[in-house]
Amino acid sequence: MGAAPADKCKVPQAFWRAIEGLGLPAAAVLRQARLPATLHLNPQSLVTTHQYFAIFKALEELTSDPGVGIRLVKSADTAVHPPSTLAAFHARDYRDGLSRIARFKRLCTPEQLHISETRGEVAITSEWFYATEPEPAIAVDITFAFLLELGRRGTGQNLAPVLVELTRADPNSDVLSSYFSCPIRYGAPRDVLILKSSDLNRPFPGYNPELLEILTPALASALGELQALSSIREQVKMVLKRNLASGRPELSGIATDLGLSERTLQRRITEEGTTFRELLVEARHELGRQLLADASADINEVACLLGYQDTSSFYRAFRDWEGTTPNRWRELNMGRASGPGGTSLH
Repeated sequence: MGAAPADKCKVPQAFWRAIEGLGLPAAAVLRQARLPATLHLNPQSLVTTHQYFAIFKALEELTSDPGVGIRLVKSADTAVHPPSTLAAFHARDYRDGLSRIARFKRLCTPEQLHISETRGEVAITSEWFYATEPEPAIAVDITFAFLLELGRRGTGQNLAPVLVELTRADPNSDVLSSYFSCPIRYGAPRDVLILKSSDLNRPFPGYNPELLEILTPALASALGELQALSSIREQVKMVLKRNLASGRPELSGIATDLGLSERTLQRRITEEGTTFRELLVEARHELGRQLLADASADINEVACLLGYQDTSSFYRAFRDWEGTTPNRWRELNMGRASGPGGTSLH
């Protein structure tokens, strides 16, 4: 596992233009997401994973169209894609294009694409490093449609996946099966796009080695800088948050997840002037605030997700952190902060 990127997501201008083209004002979507209504006007704006997901939830709330994610992808102009995406459309073949998307995905979002190939099929899933909730359905649709659109536009052929598996319930609409031209399995244990291995070998007529010679080194350099800026503190807390619900995580287990020896991890934590126990407390505190910001989250459930064996232990810890109870903190801070020192959602 490589260094975890910071919890910062870029929302490309192409996205805002696409939703405007569908008759959804960007400012209205942002207000529904409880984000600054002018955020889309600044191309350099960054949001957290929690806020990024809130944008897609807002889209789901503002439209009843189950195919809105597909429409957004189909209406997007390849020419206005960021360099990391543009390079994929000028790759040697579909396989090369997917590889470039997976390699440079972190330049836009703290997300990793997992691509596994077996028995003539390629399964693609996505992992969000800082997600504390399921990825919104529209975001999943956009990712899978974009990956398929890459193959269709790149090869000039109407490629179809073998299967699409989705965790959501069946929306009683054929819009997804019509677009993907393959079976859609709802209520699945994970969201996964399954392609034919043979399709990945199809060449891209628009292959542009000269452009790639310019873009690839620059993208690789930007990725290296991003990884260098990712502190061991943030990497450890990211892994801790993923594992808290299973109990009290141990240093040895976190080291394994990060691909480090226990001794190396301990040394790097010490070099950053902290301790594993302090990082565990910070991870619980930050995740606790994020979970409490969801009004539908039960306090007992939050305590369990933070790895506490009983709610009273969570209450004592939270009072030490915030000087008040979780219920009172929620009343005072609902929707205004996603973490200690976090950015306001208003």
